[in-house]
Amino acid sequence: FAIILWGPVATMRLLAEEQQLGTLELLMTTPIREWEIVLGKFVAVLAMFMGIVVPTLVYVGLIAWFGSPDVGPLFTGYLGLVLYGAAAASLGLFTSSLSSNQIIAGATSAVALLFLTLADQAAAVVAGTPSAVLRSLSLPGHYNDLVAGVVELSDLAYFITFIAFFLLMATLSLETRRWR
Repeated sequence: FAIILWGPVATMRLLAEEQQLGTLELLMTTPIREWEIVLGKFVAVLAMFMGIVVPTLVYVGLIAWFGSPDVGPLFTGYLGLVLYGAAAASLGLFTSSLSSNQIIAGATSAVALLFLTLADQAAAVVAGTPSAVLRSLSLPGHYNDLVAGVVELSDLAYFITFIAFFLLMATLSLETRRWR
């Protein structure tokens, strides 16, 4: 659940503050395309997230030093964590592109991430087709398989598609600003 808080807080200022301060117009007049702006901001947030995750590898080293852990679930767990963080960052970047208010961008991102996190529990209550849809939208549903050491192509495709979709939506949101 920490990513639900980290994602919105880390991304709420990315584009919303630029819109509020008026520096987005200045940035849009440079010879940089919108997708390059979005990708640059996404990579910056992902680098910040990796700066949080990489020091925890010390614990993996200590476990390996004093024991013999199964490396597969450790690797897939870290892969899942990075993909979950990247998904949260892409969603937060998109919501930041929609509003010039940082608080609104952060709250919108937090609510969306909370919904996507609790979709698995909601699917247990609902029956039929809505249950299957909620399960397929659930971020932890795809993340938990990776943490368990199970790498399925559907889980990787989910995260990659999720990230690409919200980066594309953020790019389109910036492109529409040119026409306003």
